[in-house]
Amino acid sequence: MRRAIILVACAAVTAALAAPAQAGPTATTSADGTAAEYVVLYKDGVSLETAHAAIRAAGGTIVRENTDVGLATVRSTRAAFGADARRQPAVEGVARDRAVGEAPKVTHRAADKNIAVEKEGRDGKEGRDGGTRATTAKVKGDPLAGSQWDMQKIHATADGSYRVEPGNRGVRVGVIDTGIDGNHPDIRANFDRGLSRNFTKDIPVDANGTEVDGPCEHPSCVDPVDEDDNEHGTHVASTIASPLNGLGMAGVAPNVTLVNIRAGQDSGYFFLQPVVDALTYAGDAGIDVVNMSFYTDPWLFNCPDNPADSAEYQAEQRTVIAASERALAYAHRHGVTLVSAAGNGATDYTKTIVDASSPDYAAKPGEAPYSRTIPPSCISEPSEGRNVISVSSVGISGRKAYYSDYGNGYVDVAAPGGDVYDTADGKRDVTKGILAAYPESLARARGELNADGTPNVPYVVRDCKGTTCGYYQYLQGTSMASPHAAGVAALIVSRYGHRDPRHGGLTLSPDVVQRIMQGTATEQPCPSPRAFTYTRYVLQSDGTYQKVTDTHTCEGSTRHNGFFGSGLVDALHAVGR
Repeated sequence: MRRAIILVACAAVTAALAAPAQAGPTATTSADGTAAEYVVLYKDGVSLETAHAAIRAAGGTIVRENTDVGLATVRSTRAAFGADARRQPAVEGVARDRAVGEAPKVTHRAADKNIAVEKEGRDGKEGRDGGTRATTAKVKGDPLAGSQWDMQKIHATADGSYRVEPGNRGVRVGVIDTGIDGNHPDIRANFDRGLSRNFTKDIPVDANGTEVDGPCEHPSCVDPVDEDDNEHGTHVASTIASPLNGLGMAGVAPNVTLVNIRAGQDSGYFFLQPVVDALTYAGDAGIDVVNMSFYTDPWLFNCPDNPADSAEYQAEQRTVIAASERALAYAHRHGVTLVSAAGNGATDYTKTIVDASSPDYAAKPGEAPYSRTIPPSCISEPSEGRNVISVSSVGISGRKAYYSDYGNGYVDVAAPGGDVYDTADGKRDVTKGILAAYPESLARARGELNADGTPNVPYVVRDCKGTTCGYYQYLQGTSMASPHAAGVAALIVSRYGHRDPRHGGLTLSPDVVQRIMQGTATEQPCPSPRAFTYTRYVLQSDGTYQKVTDTHTCEGSTRHNGFFGSGLVDALHAVGR
């Protein structure tokens, strides 16, 4: 059964393969002699020596390798490399990777791509004054706790789970995302810079010359582990574990440790090799929980044999599935609880649908998305992966968010992800999104702050403690729902885990974590009638409102259904009242 993507900010992994060519090392090189990169998956049980020989025979050179999974990034100037490598007995699959190019000069840039639902309505028309402590309802906890309806909904509050179990420093949560602003004053105390890793390298443009990450900020084109030039990863990390420190807001598990395991580009693309490397690193480094608010591109859905796809595209998608499943299995075997966003497509992933968004990254000139029918047998990675907890999103009223993907047998649990149209009049209210940390550098670069540092847009909030100020923003998406569930998973490990003899700290079987999370979730019945119609009034550029309706049908029982899975995660219930 298909389990969809995840959403948000994200993504891309490898794209189309080289055109078929004559087999054997005598095939011609590319027309201009430039190199292309591929990801090559070795067959299970094949020795590295045999795999390396196969790559050499096809005319490739290994530039990066993950021996835990048997996946290598390979560079070749031979146009026939993909076809020739696939013919090698030691090779399971080959996929074309991103284009190879020189990095432009270093310059500062704020990435702001591929975040659709979360960014909706950033037009600033609703006022010029950002939120502050004065606009926040009085709620016990950190200063902005009154704006955190999401934490109140799952009882992650000073009177709820914080009182019973705020988390253990020995529990490590890996954020596989676009990076973490490790210097944010409401993240810094819980951020482990030493364990953090960046598995990406900035990509200026794709094969069509379209900007991807844009100019590199650093000479190496590799960002430091405490930097987030997108915003997405910082928001996710903050929701999981911003500390209780008298500044701003607190996360679900305010005492656990945050580890940046970066696999996302500045632009929000997530390529196969970095994702695989991030997952195996999590297993090797003693990470207890990972949050995955993305899908691995360029395919939103990977179809092994879709007739709409070429043979090369079919082979590529089989490679994505096989490599992803190996990496997820490796992490799970090594004690990592895997949590993923369900996706923002507003579709039932257990039904046949149409996708026109893939492939969303051009690995060779001329590549572009096209429409194809997607049966439930197609797989979105990683949210459909084995042992992955897929999380749908709810709004402030408790309804499934209008954008959230769903499906009975796909969604495992639900969590607050925000719904800015979950209002009495169906018009947008940014405060119905999720408030979490925002890198100050991005707010300044995007012109969202006045000269004195106060926000000039309604979705950005500042809070200060003495001379230290932190910035926060409202976003929505299943990307925001997933970290609530990841935070609850971290609390479960904190409460019931045992000493990890290999890495220190605590550990707990991922299967046990999932059973407790689902078993303590608050059951949510399907709406009545089951066919629920969302009505939104979307502000147009001329100041008028356009009525938009969409109907989603909930299948299943109160105990488990397609909108909410086993129910809404509950931090307090998970650690005991």
